[in-house]
Amino acid sequence: MRFLIEAYGTGQTPVREALNRLTAEGLVECQDQRGFSVAGISRAELVELTQTRCWIEGLALREAIARATPQWEEDVLVAHHRLARMPRSLSDDRFEGNPEWERQHRAFHHTLIVHCGSRPLVAFCDQLTDQLYRYRQLSIRKAFPARQVAREHQAIRDAVLERDTDAAVRLLVDHYTATAAVILSDVAIFPDGASDTHGAQSVDP
Repeated sequence: MRFLIEAYGTGQTPVREALNRLTAEGLVECQDQRGFSVAGISRAELVELTQTRCWIEGLALREAIARATPQWEEDVLVAHHRLARMPRSLSDDRFEGNPEWERQHRAFHHTLIVHCGSRPLVAFCDQLTDQLYRYRQLSIRKAFPARQVAREHQAIRDAVLERDTDAAVRLLVDHYTATAAVILSDVAIFPDGASDTHGAQSVDP
């Protein structure tokens, strides 16, 4: 608590409120008499979160396409354009995360589903995005040299604008499960292999 108060130049009350909120969202753990700590990771949680995101965002995307308007289609096009023109890495020689790419990436995926007609559904999708963000960061350096993420985004955009609902949902699910697969197969992240899966050997939305 003392470190966070000094780092952010704020009081104890807002810091504790923020930590309690992060605890409720599963990003921080609170232990009696031991304070707060960053929540651990597990193969089982990654599989569960990915499956849930695929189910929920698949539903939201179907509803958004069913309710498609010219303005929403234009918003999707603009969001993709802004993402596509941003370099994924700030360096060509090695991966160096680009914060603006991250912002545009989140905006694109949010735009895809925001027109679904349910604010609670969109809010839940945003919460899943937050929970999976830290897992996604684990895969970037390994996946960056080979994975064609820009092509995946373009394919999703094209299917959405063509109002091919089944293809759009399938591409979105493939996009998310590809990220999870990279992490699950990385022994540097999960050196104990399947011992932490609790029966979840693969992502199968």
